[in-house]
Amino acid sequence: MKIDHKVVERFCKYVQIDTQSDPLSASQPSTLKQMDLGKVLVEELIALGVTDAHLDEFGYVYATVPSNTTKKVPTICFCSHMDTAPDCSGKDVKPIIHENYKGQDIILPDDTTVVISPDDHPYLNDLIGSDIITASGTTLLGADDKAGVAEIMDAVDFLMNHPEVKHGDIRILFTPDEEIGRGVDKIDMAKLNAKFGYTLDSGPLGYIEDETFSADGVTVKIKGVSVHPGYAKDKMENAMKIAGEILSNLPKDRICPEATEAKEGFVHPNRLSGVLEHAEINFIIRDFTTHGLERLESELENIVKNVLSKYPNSSYEFEVKEQYRNMKEVLDLHPEVMSYAKEAIKRAGMEPVTKPIRGGTDGSRLSFMGMPCPNIFTGEMAFHSKQEYVGVRDMKKAVETIIHLCTIWEERS
Repeated sequence: MKIDHKVVERFCKYVQIDTQSDPLSASQPSTLKQMDLGKVLVEELIALGVTDAHLDEFGYVYATVPSNTTKKVPTICFCSHMDTAPDCSGKDVKPIIHENYKGQDIILPDDTTVVISPDDHPYLNDLIGSDIITASGTTLLGADDKAGVAEIMDAVDFLMNHPEVKHGDIRILFTPDEEIGRGVDKIDMAKLNAKFGYTLDSGPLGYIEDETFSADGVTVKIKGVSVHPGYAKDKMENAMKIAGEILSNLPKDRICPEATEAKEGFVHPNRLSGVLEHAEINFIIRDFTTHGLERLESELENIVKNVLSKYPNSSYEFEVKEQYRNMKEVLDLHPEVMSYAKEAIKRAGMEPVTKPIRGGTDGSRLSFMGMPCPNIFTGEMAFHSKQEYVGVRDMKKAVETIIHLCTIWEERS
């Protein structure tokens, strides 16, 4: 398959558009600047001949590559998210292409203390001989998930210009706010109207993921006792100190991100705020089963109770909010979705690798919303950090995989 790739050009353009989402914002999308990229994508899709491409009021881009076959083929969707993580600045990203990587440490020019080394990132050894794209040292790159966006756009370009490649209706979906857990909150599933889907939001070459964490968010609200500090003896109960004590009682050698791997779950505090009288701790809870989530939440609440027992005039609230569930529960009911993806990866010249994600994707929730949706590699690595990078070889192979998937669904229908 000969493809006139423009994926690098697209990617370098997209990452320079600041699309960082904001977990403290209640709006949808959480930041209006995400729509700046959405508008660019719609313009490019229309220029490619995708006539129904549009950006809706909530920041979603919808589009259709229309069927060019007489067969009745299930409509499939390819999805990536436009936002970048709040963990690291995404403003004024300067993408740098390191040509023909030879295995050396990559020292980033705008902050030479940021070094991307094969010692810390062994996957770099797999990219020797490939071009690698990084940021300049002061921001993240945005490969998570603008690599996926660029790859889908490159595949759309190919399909629109090669009518001899047969496929059914292909739906395109670009989402906001995935990084803050709200990526599918306002999707119109009736308008999307796809039977199966694939997110492009994974890492190494050939990876396809059908299993994610199940996820909950927990908010612990603490109400203390405020008294003038000059007259506080035996009266004051400082909510901030209570919060600190809760955090110091969390296990340090288990059930935390620093001490877990593979299919081990964790309790992770990710935000703390407060004053003397009230404080709030936000946690993310992760496990591969719903039962595991419940067990971790019970342990966390017991820690909170034990700490609060020392403060008789203080109280707490323990709020649990479901975020997403392990998509494998749904995908196991539709084995062809994974089978076709593995075949597409093989046709693109790779061996498929199936591993669980210690995280989640839009596909986690989309699977439970009626569109079974595993996750395909993009090449993005070291995401959410200034050391983020992506291999050009991997991006091109992802484009090929998308195109092969479209043809396989048509062939098997």
